[in-house]
Amino acid sequence: MFQSAKYKGSLQESYQSVTNQLASLLEGEPNQIANLSNTAALLNQFLDNINWVGFYLFQPEGNELVLGPFQGLPACIRIPMGKGVCGTSALKNKTTRVGDVTQFPGHIACDAASRSEIVIPLLKNGQLIGVLDIDSPLFHRFSAEEEGYLENFVQTLQSYL
Repeated sequence: MFQSAKYKGSLQESYQSVTNQLASLLEGEPNQIANLSNTAALLNQFLDNINWVGFYLFQPEGNELVLGPFQGLPACIRIPMGKGVCGTSALKNKTTRVGDVTQFPGHIACDAASRSEIVIPLLKNGQLIGVLDIDSPLFHRFSAEEEGYLENFVQTLQSYL
């Protein structure tokens, strides 16, 4: 049974704790959708000042991202590669952190309350399988330091996909 935890200490200590929780939560479960669902729920419980967290999964046959497990308001279902923050991150295979989404060319506004966003590609055997997308109603919510911790979190997640 999962129990919510209070994260104390530095940002680094908090992220280490949630990453350890992730590994415990996913250990022994081979189902990708179940693992992504629990990951979205864990991050939603862990992160402050966010309004959406979830996954878009790469569909090679349509060269697009399709909505996967998430926490938040209903979202855009399909995102073409190279479009918006998610499609750009997926196409470049690189984390994309945007402090003010209104300044991002081609931003796709699924939730009008979102002001900042971070998107991190998910890889399996070096191939894109999707992206982790996190939105916040605050401008510049995600720091460079937090970006690094989220990338480490995603590395742990990838080992269970």
